[in-house]
Amino acid sequence: MVLVTFKTNAYADITMFGGAAVSLLKLMGQSGNVPGALLAADIPEALQTLHDGLAKLSDEQAPAAAVQQSADEDEAPPVALHTRAGPLITLLEAAKASNDNVLWDS
Repeated sequence: MVLVTFKTNAYADITMFGGAAVSLLKLMGQSGNVPGALLAADIPEALQTLHDGLAKLSDEQAPAAAVQQSADEDEAPPVALHTRAGPLITLLEAAKASNDNVLWDS
């Protein structure tokens, strides 16, 4: 199991599972490569792209999620990507406010 840690001087490190991290990176308009970095000047655009991607993803997956939930009543539902994105969004917003770069590595 691969873990990816996001770092900036403006916020505490965020560690998440590699699959979720790569998916979020791609939604931010990044290649998904680990390791990687975002310059402070690129963070506002990446943050907006991430919000837009998550909104589109939520719209597309809402009907499927309802069907899956009724079919899997006994199983705990998987954690949605937009839920996993919360800490990363907070980190990106802090980096944007402080004009700091963001790095990620496994």
